[in-house]
Amino acid sequence: MIYLDHGATSFPKPAGVGHAMQRALYTCANPGRGGHKAAMEAARVVYRCREKAAKMFDCQPEQVAFTGSCTQGLNTAIRTLVKPGDRVVISGFEHNAVVRPLYALEARITLAGRRLFDWEDTLESFERALEKKPAAAIFTHVSNVFGYILPIGELSKLCKKYDVPFIVDAAQSAGCLPVSLAELGADFIAMPGHKGLLGPQGTGLLLCNRLPEPLLYGGTGSLSASYEMPDFLPDRLEAGTLNVPGIAGLGAGLSWLESHHWECLYKKACREADYCCAAMEKMGLSVLTGTNRGATVSFVLQGDCEELAQVLGEQDVAVRAGLHCAPLAHESAGTLATGTVRLSFGHDACRDTSLGFIKNLEKALQKVKKL
Repeated sequence: MIYLDHGATSFPKPAGVGHAMQRALYTCANPGRGGHKAAMEAARVVYRCREKAAKMFDCQPEQVAFTGSCTQGLNTAIRTLVKPGDRVVISGFEHNAVVRPLYALEARITLAGRRLFDWEDTLESFERALEKKPAAAIFTHVSNVFGYILPIGELSKLCKKYDVPFIVDAAQSAGCLPVSLAELGADFIAMPGHKGLLGPQGTGLLLCNRLPEPLLYGGTGSLSASYEMPDFLPDRLEAGTLNVPGIAGLGAGLSWLESHHWECLYKKACREADYCCAAMEKMGLSVLTGTNRGATVSFVLQGDCEELAQVLGEQDVAVRAGLHCAPLAHESAGTLATGTVRLSFGHDACRDTSLGFIKNLEKALQKVKKL
């Protein structure tokens, strides 16, 4: 398979991820629920992963809370900072994992920065919105549709300037670009385990710079005599039994990234994205790209985007077409009516894959024209 859908989930996972998960299934019980060997092994597995994440994202291990997904982390962070009816500023490229929780809270949303690949517009729009002192600001690090890398360093400085708490959605950047909780000073940074971090689906991390309001209430293995959730991290967010096999797999993914120099892998992915951009433009396709773009590329065509993606799938080429759970981003870019075909490169990017994609794309375009 030619796999160019890493923006949805990384695939295939490094072999060590599956091995770690299988080992956890047969050696780990429930962390924090006993002093026996299997419980202690589970606690070690969980804490090792927490330590690896803290090292990668420049924070303390206790600031790393495990979640079931980036969406869960974003919901937790949003409900901590935003109350019903609050005014919130977000970028024009947010995923539904941000927009839908805000709509559920009936928040008054201010959109800031709607021009693709335009840092000046993003920063000027955010500053105008932040001057009005919203309850919170939320911005993605990288657009999941267009690969637009937002200037989160400068945005974080603006939030601090106007004393506005903020959340960073690192769904598309964790494991690819530098993400530092200490440097950014974000109140929360949410990320999935199954994308750039190469872990299994059903895992995620929420990096916390303040005490959050939990979404789930229940047993934590600590302060069991209290009817209230613990008032310390990470226990406050980790009610119920943790996904120990998933966390073991995520830890293996983090180790693989470190040993294979994740920064170099991402540069290679970006080079292949650039190569395919140039090739697609030569084919006459309308490619949405710019100087602040990462390893994700979208293009539009005269025909049906989803039909083309289906034909590519029949040729064993994995891409994604449509609105990508981000209609706001498409509205900002003017592609809401058509959707786009998205290529997202990952840890396995190489020139042979790119050449194979271009060859298959030419065939698919011819086939779509004949249908």
